[in-house]
Parts: sequence; structure tokens; C-alpha cells
Amino acid sequence: MIEVQQTLVHEDLIRESFVCNLNKCKGICCVEGDAGAPLDMAETAILAEIYPKIQHLLEPKGVAAIEQQGTHVIDSDGDFTTPCVDGNKECAYVTFENGITKCGIEKAYEQGIIDWQKPISCHLYPIRVTQYPEFEVLNYDRWHICHDACTFGRELKVPVYKFLKGPLIRKYGEDWYQELEEQCQKY
Repeated sequence: MIEVQQTLVHEDLIRESFVCNLNKCKGICCVEGDAGAPLDMAETAILAEIYPKIQHLLEPKGVAAIEQQGTHVIDSDGDFTTPCVDGNKECAYVTFENGITKCGIEKAYEQGIIDWQKPISCHLYPIRVTQYPEFEVLNYDRWHICHDACTFGRELKVPVYKFLKGPLIRKYGEDWYQELEEQCQKY
């Protein structure tokens, strides 16, 4: 583990390569899984606030799921997540364009409708953050559906932490990321 301020960063974020390849995977990470995207408490309020502004961009079945379940749910572990369509199928905020999933929240952000890009857990994927009282741990989540992203990342020689520079800065700030880069150079 590498220590960066109040976080521990697993070495896999440096050693492993990753670049999303939507032309291959079609964004299946937004469709597969056993629960919606993890959310923090502040994000649940944001979802409630933005939902009326983005509803028109979502799939009808996603809107139906949100109307029935709410803008967020509590999963079997007691954590906040996005609601899913048909139990544990795709995220209710997913849209489809040319056979590829797209986040309806991010679509609204790109169109200037809202100023929040999407849940940080989605933005950081394949990094998963585990929170402890005094620090956070950043781990690389290996999922077979991301095989093409790993292959593409190796071809382009892009480590996970560099692929996720923008989301990491969004979560932890420029100074944190600069310190991470310095630590990685020593590694």
C-alpha cells in the first residue's frame, strides 16, 4: 500500500493497466452486478434534487423503477445505492445509445442541465473506496466483464491511476493527485 494523505492506495492501481473500451464491452458495468452504484449520503440528496431535471433523458423502465423505489435505495448490506430496473438488473439511470449504455446523469451534465457529473463510485470505477473512521483505502476491483479494458490499457500502457486522473482529482483534489504521482514515481 502507498500512503497518500489520509488514504492508502493499493499498488495494483499502479501495476495494472486499464482504459474503458466501450466499443467492446458496451458499458455492461452499468447493467450487470448485484446492486446499484454505491452512493454516499450527500449524493442521495443530490439525486433527489436533480431527478426532475433529468427524468426526460432516462429510459421509461428506469423512470418506473425510480418512481417505485425512489431516487436511491438501501441495499442488503445497508448501504445507499442507485435503484435498479427489475430487481438487480441495470441501473435505473442508464440510457442506451447505439447499443452502448450511457449514464443519464452524465448525459444531463454534458448538456449543461445539471452541474453534477455522476456518482463518484461510477466515475472512479474500477477503483472501489473502503472508508474507515480515520482513513480510506483505494482498491482495484477486478471484474471479468472489464477484460477488454485491461487489454486496451496494456496496449496503451496506461495504469489505472492515470486512466482515472480526473475522477481522483474530483474526489481528493489536485494536491492529493500530485502526491500520488510522486509516490508512484518512487514505486
